[in-house]
Amino acid sequence: MFNLESFDIKLNTDYIGRNFIYTEEIDSTNSFLLDKENKYNSDGTIILAEKQIKGRGRKDRVWYSAKGLNLTFSILLTSKKIFTNKLNLINFATSLSIAVAFENLFQLKPELKWPNDVLINGKKVSGILLESTSKGSKIDRLVIGIGINVNQVMFQGVYAIPPTSLKAELSENIEREKLLAEFLNTFEEIVEKIKTNPDEILKDWKTRCRLIGEKILIEDGEKTKYGIFDDLDKDGFLLLNVKGKIEKIHLGDVSPV
Repeated sequence: MFNLESFDIKLNTDYIGRNFIYTEEIDSTNSFLLDKENKYNSDGTIILAEKQIKGRGRKDRVWYSAKGLNLTFSILLTSKKIFTNKLNLINFATSLSIAVAFENLFQLKPELKWPNDVLINGKKVSGILLESTSKGSKIDRLVIGIGINVNQVMFQGVYAIPPTSLKAELSENIEREKLLAEFLNTFEEIVEKIKTNPDEILKDWKTRCRLIGEKILIEDGEKTKYGIFDDLDKDGFLLLNVKGKIEKIHLGDVSPV
């Protein structure tokens, strides 16, 4: 059982997580916050679920998580200042915040994989899914879905990248309340930089991406491309060097060659 009192003591934010919803079971935390009929509109609202019946990742992939062992939650953002200033950087701010939280608490050296995965020793420990709703041509609410494998050590299924957890890597039980508070404290600080110093987010993110400069394969549906991961542009899109020509990649699954 998640200890809300223990979590609240460790939370040191102005608005992220100050409106906190806890539930044992739900279809999808992202879907819940996206639905305006649920009447949660405060910027920084979070819903944490011990089990998601329809949890999902990018490209509608199913996200499996053992009940009560991990962190599966969503964050609602409604600030128009963020929406008008490099929205794509929220992806990078989120994965960077997870990596920094791991570094601060556990002295780990996580790797960030474009566009939004967090790896430890080449294995996936966390994934992120951004979804939004619009009013006319403008986004009016953005939800960040986050899954972090914390204390689960057995994983069923077939995965493109083998999964792991913090417990599997550290051989100890992890206090979920402390981890979530550390992540949210870090996230609020980093996401605010989107308004003031967005280039710093990408700079810090790139120091943790080991594939930059390496040969990679990018898969997007049935399309595949090979090249060298040259860099990220100012908006976070991947720049692929294909036989000396630079191509901008907006979507795709990246793997080393």
